[in-house]
Amino acid sequence: MRPQGSPLELEHRRRRAMQLLREGLPPVEVARMVGVDRRSVRRWNAAHRERGLGGLKAKPAPGRPTRLNGEARAKLEEALLAGARAAGFPTDLWTCPRVAEVIHDHFGVRYHPDHVCRLLHRLGWSPQKPQRRAVERDEEKIQTWIKREWARIKKKPPG
Repeated sequence: MRPQGSPLELEHRRRRAMQLLREGLPPVEVARMVGVDRRSVRRWNAAHRERGLGGLKAKPAPGRPTRLNGEARAKLEEALLAGARAAGFPTDLWTCPRVAEVIHDHFGVRYHPDHVCRLLHRLGWSPQKPQRRAVERDEEKIQTWIKREWARIKKKPPG
């Protein structure tokens, strides 16, 4: 499993570990300080001995690069925060197909609706379902009914 962080952050962590080793700390202590397993520290140390700083270099993240850069993702988030109605939809509910449509309209990039959820997750958004309530619902009348009628008809009187 790939560790969390950008390639540059991971390289910085490896360099910090090598600095701590040079200061004389044992690999177990270095591992605890940088938040990795001791075997990782030993592997990094061996790579550093064999290839120098090149052994600690950042490697590009695996997988296909994202089609929206950081600036585009920030603009997408602004559009999402403005609401679905501001984007021309009849309700303020964001769905993956709607977000995919906004991405295509704003950036000219096609995302399949099934993959939009990954992008939203990276932006820190999570799926939410709105509560379904009748527009005609009157909370005050409901509370009055619960206090008067429900108390009168339930099996045991309030004790």
